[in-house]
Amino acid sequence: MSLPRVVLVSVQAIFNGLACTPPNPTPQKLRYHTEEMYILQIAPLIFKLHQIIAYLCALFEILYYLRAVIPISSPAPALTDLICPASPAPGSSALLLSPSFVVGVVAVVLGAYIRLDCFKALGQLFTFDLTVHPEHRLITSRFYAYVRHPAYTGSLMLVFGLAFSHLTRGSWLTECGPLRSERSALVVWAVWWLWTFCVGISRADAEDKQMKKLFKEEWETYAAAVPWWFFPGII
Repeated sequence: MSLPRVVLVSVQAIFNGLACTPPNPTPQKLRYHTEEMYILQIAPLIFKLHQIIAYLCALFEILYYLRAVIPISSPAPALTDLICPASPAPGSSALLLSPSFVVGVVAVVLGAYIRLDCFKALGQLFTFDLTVHPEHRLITSRFYAYVRHPAYTGSLMLVFGLAFSHLTRGSWLTECGPLRSERSALVVWAVWWLWTFCVGISRADAEDKQMKKLFKEEWETYAAAVPWWFFPGII
């Protein structure tokens, strides 16, 4: 494992943490779309888990690097085995600065940038649960000028990036951690992506209906000018 990978995995974890931290608390009395399935309502909790998992992966990759640079002597075999089991997965290799890892880091940083820009654009209006404030207004600038729900674009990119960095060969999770089986990594990736996409679709549809109710003609004009939810020309 190289020092550049240690730096990049740390940067990735920090950006993911910033993007997954609510900029404002949720006023419970102002919530809507509370009738959706519970598995879709726990998005704020899942975001918190994203933070924890990304930080833990970064921590173990740093420890893996330090173990190579400063070998741990035999009195601490339990710690050594915790960082990476003595018997590596079949066909495994050292933690690598692979193309998929770099793509994942770039995706997370870009996704975080998009979400943080959305936090700034909406200000106090941005909450992780869907809410309508008395002073609510329709935001159509910055990334909202290109897609109607850019914060979810950022979320999808976070999941894509974390999966590419940590659910592919050469990462701590797949070489030393609990996902050493290639099949288990693929299952986690598929379920993670499906859940995130379903949350985005459910919330985007609910937000569109609520904004149409609140802003009427202004919303109709905006929706006609910006027809895409997440990615221009795709969806």
